Amino acid sequence: MDLPCTLADLIAAQPTGSTALAAPGRAPLIFGALGRLADETVSSLNAFGIGRNDRVAVVLPNGPEMAAAFLAVGAGATVAPLNPAYREEEFHFYLEDLSARALIVEESEDGPAVAAAARLGIPLLRLVVEEERPAGGFSLLAEGGGAERPPVKGYAGAADTALVLHTSGTTSRPKIVPLSQANICASAEHIVQTLRLEPADRGLNIMPLFHIHGLIANLLAPMRAGTSVYCTPGFDAFRVFEWFADARPTWYSAVPTMHQAILARARRNTEVVDALQLRFVRSSSSSLPPQVMRELETLFRCPVIESYGMTEAAHQMASNPLPPAERRAGSVGVAAGPEVAVMDEAGRSLAAGETGEVVIRGPNVMAAYENNPEANESAFTDGWFRTGDQGIIDEAGYLTITGRLKEIINRGGEKISPREVDEALMDHEAVQQVVTFALPHRTLGEEVAAAIVLADGADASDSELRAFAGARLADFKVPRRIVFVDEIPKGATGKLQRIGLAEKLGLAP
Repeated sequence: MDLPCTLADLIAAQPTGSTALAAPGRAPLIFGALGRLADETVSSLNAFGIGRNDRVAVVLPNGPEMAAAFLAVGAGATVAPLNPAYREEEFHFYLEDLSARALIVEESEDGPAVAAAARLGIPLLRLVVEEERPAGGFSLLAEGGGAERPPVKGYAGAADTALVLHTSGTTSRPKIVPLSQANICASAEHIVQTLRLEPADRGLNIMPLFHIHGLIANLLAPMRAGTSVYCTPGFDAFRVFEWFADARPTWYSAVPTMHQAILARARRNTEVVDALQLRFVRSSSSSLPPQVMRELETLFRCPVIESYGMTEAAHQMASNPLPPAERRAGSVGVAAGPEVAVMDEAGRSLAAGETGEVVIRGPNVMAAYENNPEANESAFTDGWFRTGDQGIIDEAGYLTITGRLKEIINRGGEKISPREVDEALMDHEAVQQVVTFALPHRTLGEEVAAAIVLADGADASDSELRAFAGARLADFKVPRRIVFVDEIPKGATGKLQRIGLAEKLGLAP
């Protein structure tokens, strides 16, 4: 049997009576109803003059409607999910950059996204949810605008663009990443195989659904496996154990900061933790400290696997395998879908144990950035996509990410991996969270600095922590500046951000 290579085929392949989407306090949505919703939505879009490869921006809060909108709209058009927390000027930039044909918002929404769309003359599609509809059920109501040209009607094909996202743009203008129907379906299949997902599994999503991790690992992969997804309103450390109790998940996937917040509140929720029967916990999108991995495995009595993904690869590239295969703390595992290799600056493939740039190629990898020949020239070498991450692959095929090339600290010519310093400091019992970053220096170029959150009730001085690091690291790697903070600045998806941290903390000259 051929594997589904479009969202429409993926939904149609599942048992119609099985639960697809669930949510707190809502009746579940079965796959048969999800298929009918996709039919209705594609027909509505076509009637509004929107069809295959037309960009539809979506600004909705996390939850079952956002999940269903991604699946149903993406079945016949191109979905462009945007962070609801953006300001009006940010919405204006992204809507214009995407050439959005319409914007989907909640029925009563009248915020900055609506204002930005009005300035650009982009019609609104208001998402209406009747009280009696199950989780994710909706209809679309057009407001303003009309069909400027006949759309390419019907369901999208494998080569059509299903999803467009922007890169984070921490060091340059955000780049547009177009992912085809075939790209995202291939990535979903890779994750299903890696996690051995089955219809009996139940997933819990706490990741934002405007981000590739939440969309592909937490939503599309479970849909491919015919299993259900419990859609929360987004991560909330004070409610997550309530959702654990209600959903009774067999797995969940999140970023390390979310895992750490869950650990911090676990003692207050021992009854819920004891009742859980998780098959595994997954971590991705940034490095998982080995100390946190050990604590999670002890708490939940199940394996914790770290995976490696990025937007340009429709998420997953490598992953630690489930038992009985070996999982390695500090490694992102083995190739899990695309081919993964390490290359030097000249484009030469490196042998096992040599450090270089991680490169990938495979059916889940985007064809090219949109309208950006300069970025494409530097991003691709002989068909391999250059990830911008530095790493090493050992003889057994396990990949260790040693740093983001743009995040490597250059202290007077000495190259320092921030992650190595993070892990050394995390071994101190008083440290709950740490991010090592580059601090501009007049003569050295860059100096090593670290932002630290202390554990509740713990105390430690900067000199004590520098001495602790000095016993584990070469002297040039020891942070010369340690800053204690209540919270480390995070991106919209909960990832800790190194680039620009000196400026955000007011340390840069």
